[in-house]
Formats: sequence, C-alpha cells, structure tokens
Amino acid sequence: MKQENTHEKKLLIAGSGGQGILFMGKVLAYAAMLSAMEVTWFPSYGAEMRGGTANCSIVISDEVIGSPVLKSTDILVVFNKASLERFKPFIKKDGILFYDSSLLDPIKSNGYKIYGIEASRAASELGEIKAANMVMLGAVINVSNIVTKEILQLALSENTPEKRFKTFPLNSQALYKGFDIIEDQKRLNS
Repeated sequence: MKQENTHEKKLLIAGSGGQGILFMGKVLAYAAMLSAMEVTWFPSYGAEMRGGTANCSIVISDEVIGSPVLKSTDILVVFNKASLERFKPFIKKDGILFYDSSLLDPIKSNGYKIYGIEASRAASELGEIKAANMVMLGAVINVSNIVTKEILQLALSENTPEKRFKTFPLNSQALYKGFDIIEDQKRLNS
C-alpha cells in the first residue's frame, strides 16, 4: 500500500490580469524546482491582457504529482474580491488564506488561518505598486516555509526577463518586505 504524501502543498493564486499573478506563481514553482521538489504550475487567464481574470495553481511535492488540477487548496492567495468569492470554497479547513488587505475588507475565517497583507500599500511605499505580488510572495514563503528566501531570490533572478531586469532590485526588496511584514505580525502576536 502506498503511503499518503504528507509533504505536498497545493496553492492557488488569483487576481486580475496585470497584477503579476502568473509571474508570482512561476517564480514560486521555479524556486521549488531549484529545491529539488516535484512541481506543477498551471496558469489560467481571461482573454484580456490587463484587467481580466488571472489565476494559477501550483502543486509542490517531494513525490511524483498525479495531476495539476486542484479540487482543494492548502494555500489561497487573492488580490481582489472576485477571486476571493470564486476560490474561497476551495480552501481546506486547515488551510491558509492570504489576501491583499490594502484592496479587500477584513475576511472572516471558516476554520482556516487568515493573513491580511497590505501588499499594495507596501509596494507603493517601495515605489511601484506592481511589486505587490512579490510582497505577497515573501509573506507566503515566511508562513509556509516551502522554500528559502535565498532560493526564492535566485528563482526571481532567473525568471526576470533580460528586458525587465532593471525591476529585479525592487522586486527583490519587495520579497524581503513581505517576509518582514510576517515577522512584524509574529512579534505583535507574541
């Protein structure tokens, strides 16, 4: 009899086109791959380039992954109300919900943990609201410990296109900002 995989994480990241949802998922998936884990990254987006819907599912495991299709998720990350309403039912009871609290009102839990991260505000303070995805990714990694900060930064570097590499320092700073936001929340709650 095959033992159930206890080291598998299923994530769903959702928001609007133009918020860097797919890039966020791609960087995380690549970081997991660099960490010698099995990974699937399954992007989905509307026909619009900006303003439409965008989401991606990521499965990270220490064993072979049977399917990239999610029936439930351990971690849900949302950047807008439409994504929250659409995907909230997929969160496992012991799962985690991350949401951009700069853009969404406080959310009530159905048993899962909730982290409101002011990702858009923090990114704006760094000088570029489009870095909100990296702020959120830093927060997700701090809580989940799926990969290390160092591997995540390497994945960001290797996935930033050459023509946009000037954004790397800011995105790297945003990753660390997200990580620090969680550290601050831990200190406040202890």
